[in-house]
Amino acid sequence: MIKSVNNYPVSQLFDIEAGVVYAIPRYQREYTWKMDQWESLFDDVEENDPGYFLGSIICINQTTDTLAVQRLEVVDGQQRLTTLSLLFAALYQSLKRHEKDLDDDQRVELINLKRKLVLKKGDDQLRVIPQIQNNNQNDYRAVLSDVGVISPFDTPAYAGNRKIFRAFRYFQARIEEMVQGENDRLASIMAFLDKVSQACLVKIEVASHADAYTLFESLNNRGMPLTAIDLIKNKLLARLETTEPGKVDHYFDVWNKLLGYLGDDYSVQERFFRHYYNAFKDPLNVPFRKDEDKKKDPLGPVATRSNLIQIYEKLINQDAKHHLQAIRAAGQLYALMLARNTDEAWAPLDKPLKDLDRIQGAPSYLLMLYLLVRREALGIDVAQLEEIARLLVCFFVRRNLTDTPPTRDLTRLFMATIDKVAELSGAAVVTTIRDELLAVSASDETFRSKLEGAIYEENAGVTRFVLCALAEQSMTKETWVDLWKYEGKLFVWTIEHIFPQGDNIPASWVTMIAGGDEKKAKAIQETHVHKLGNLTISGFNSALGNKSFKEKRDRTDSKGREVGYKNGLKLNAELATAEAWSVQQIDVRTTKLVAQVMRLFALTGKQPC
Repeated sequence: MIKSVNNYPVSQLFDIEAGVVYAIPRYQREYTWKMDQWESLFDDVEENDPGYFLGSIICINQTTDTLAVQRLEVVDGQQRLTTLSLLFAALYQSLKRHEKDLDDDQRVELINLKRKLVLKKGDDQLRVIPQIQNNNQNDYRAVLSDVGVISPFDTPAYAGNRKIFRAFRYFQARIEEMVQGENDRLASIMAFLDKVSQACLVKIEVASHADAYTLFESLNNRGMPLTAIDLIKNKLLARLETTEPGKVDHYFDVWNKLLGYLGDDYSVQERFFRHYYNAFKDPLNVPFRKDEDKKKDPLGPVATRSNLIQIYEKLINQDAKHHLQAIRAAGQLYALMLARNTDEAWAPLDKPLKDLDRIQGAPSYLLMLYLLVRREALGIDVAQLEEIARLLVCFFVRRNLTDTPPTRDLTRLFMATIDKVAELSGAAVVTTIRDELLAVSASDETFRSKLEGAIYEENAGVTRFVLCALAEQSMTKETWVDLWKYEGKLFVWTIEHIFPQGDNIPASWVTMIAGGDEKKAKAIQETHVHKLGNLTISGFNSALGNKSFKEKRDRTDSKGREVGYKNGLKLNAELATAEAWSVQQIDVRTTKLVAQVMRLFALTGKQPC
């Protein structure tokens, strides 16, 4: 039974007068949000008007004593609530640094901010109580202790490497970045705090776990409300029915062809519509536009999820027929990025575009779409498009590991690059794109530093891509192995930690890596387990797990096939002949692989990647 459904501002969910705490039950997964989610939440609040909708949470409320602290068990939305609390903690620390400059009202806000994090009754009663897995709760208490919200609390070992502290540090840095150059830094912090407090969440309360499960089932079975793409389609067809009565069925077929190119994934469809507008919003760049239309003003700076409907409504009102034809033609080319185009003429683009998808390079699709649509006018051929795609792969390997430039800057980067190449042709297009990417990328020193560190912890997706790329370098057409093959929803080939990463280090590994000293083995695990030199690619990863080094090396399956380190990948060649594994070997192998990666994903010269 649903007890209540209400849309609340964040300030009310964290009401300083209410004795309400949000407890994350032990069975929930640990805190998993990463940079992308932290950045998205911060940007959404900063860039939108007050009252921005942040999503929903579902809580189980079994409280019967109205005078007692109301303990709500959070069964959905714990990542969002924990992240908001860490953002509040970072804002509290920022205000504390300006405490001597606060007026009376601002001092009240500082006290209220503390009460959003802890209840009035007992300073150490947390408002949001993370679960205990992977030290989540202790790390969170340590953050609040560090900023002076609760009593002194010892920071757990290696807390700085875990996500709670990393999220807090991220928000510290973003707040500092936000106020840099502002004449009134304090006013900027207070204004942002107000926007966070006014952001909205829907809180759904149910009475039991059974009710929560039923609610999940109901939400999933009922389907989604009309999406932005549905609304654009309806507006488009309604307009065409008005301007060309009796032809709506024809235009509906054209629309369905477009969706056929894009596939059924709504997020891909929406992304295409954003990319299309951002690539061609300049009237001089819009494909297939009539000469007399070129004088019309652009409709806005950048298409986003929140303004997509308004932008396309204006485009449709201008010329629905023209825009439907232009969008359909662009969608057919966009399908190349989605591996949905089988035209042999584009075969050389197959591998680099798949790699661009695998390295999460979708923000650059708007640039690739522009180049594909205007390839003849720009005088570029398939070989040059292939080179550009490989450049983008190299760029995203570096960007996704170093977070330079930040995600929020990528759309404008590729739009600006389009402006730079719009009047160029041939090799100058490739050179200019390379120069633009180099200008904003992290330095080789920064890239190398990330590669030499705990790369798997930093970005497991980049790590897998890098390892697969290293393994593919030695393959020929005859020996090619598809390292990206799926069985069900899982990769057949996965990342393998040579020295295992689990909490309980097997005795054989304690003996090998640390001479039997468990404490030393744990310390080595903290510093070395996620390094590039301790990682490889293997099939049947679950069959290896915590086995001894020799068992991993010599493992075969039921048919006698080598599935351990003797699996034929050159990446594993030295592991296949090694008798043991040590810290020194991890360091040496890290140095060797880092040098290969630096060459493989260089942004200068002809691209080997």
